[in-house]
Amino acid sequence: MSAQILDGKAIATDVREQVRLQVEQRVTEGQRPPGLVVVLVGENPASQVYVRNKQLACEKAGFKSELIQLPNDTSQEVLLELIDGLNARDDVDGILVQLPLPVQIDEHAVTERIHPDKDVDGFHPYNIGRLALRMPVLRPCTPKGVMTLLAHTGVELEGKDAIVLGQSNIVGRPMLLELLAARCTPTICHSRTRDLADKVRQADIVVAAVGVPNFVQGDWIKPGAIVIDVGINRLDDGSLCGDVDFEAAREVAGWITPVPGGVGPMTVATLLENTLQAAQLHTGT
Repeated sequence: MSAQILDGKAIATDVREQVRLQVEQRVTEGQRPPGLVVVLVGENPASQVYVRNKQLACEKAGFKSELIQLPNDTSQEVLLELIDGLNARDDVDGILVQLPLPVQIDEHAVTERIHPDKDVDGFHPYNIGRLALRMPVLRPCTPKGVMTLLAHTGVELEGKDAIVLGQSNIVGRPMLLELLAARCTPTICHSRTRDLADKVRQADIVVAAVGVPNFVQGDWIKPGAIVIDVGINRLDDGSLCGDVDFEAAREVAGWITPVPGGVGPMTVATLLENTLQAAQLHTGT
């Protein structure tokens, strides 16, 4: 048995094209294009690459995209004042402050300062709370993108046992809420979880987001399971791999995402969806 590949790059291309067409229609009807401002503090090389990819995607979708770059020694007060100004701008639908931030800045304070209606990352406590109450508005990008991937399998999710490996606020915790909303029976695991491999072997859906190369072994996977690998790790030889031993797991799983080319493209595509949704909320159309 060899798993079917969930091609996140192809699915993300379709999502981005749908967004582009909707933006084109908005502009034709006299509406302004969605506006996204990305704030980058410091010169983290990985963050610079991520921001460049997001800006390019915005341009292709017809968005108005703006990048604000701040020096590494920017104070928290200065950054919060900038966010206040962006919250007040009518031409800005989405605000994205690229993480991680320098040590002098409290990421939680920054997240909470962004107005919930412009929180296109979906990290604000208001938006997480709405997701928990099954009244979602702007949903965290990576978990929402994972749900899009799961929908493309055609597998009925209701009643499925799901395991989420990792409890971060960005992926693990909102992923649990997404799966619960889909009427799966989810379990979240972390560094203190006992008998981890045995728990994973019972799961119909495995979402790995621990940031450890090839952490999930092939013999942990239940035959026919759907395996979603959120991890992206750079090895000593410069190559990339996920949190799942891909070659071993693909011989057992029913569906599996590759790294790269799986979840990563979906995160950017979902950011575009969220920004368009924010614009629609602001204009009422």
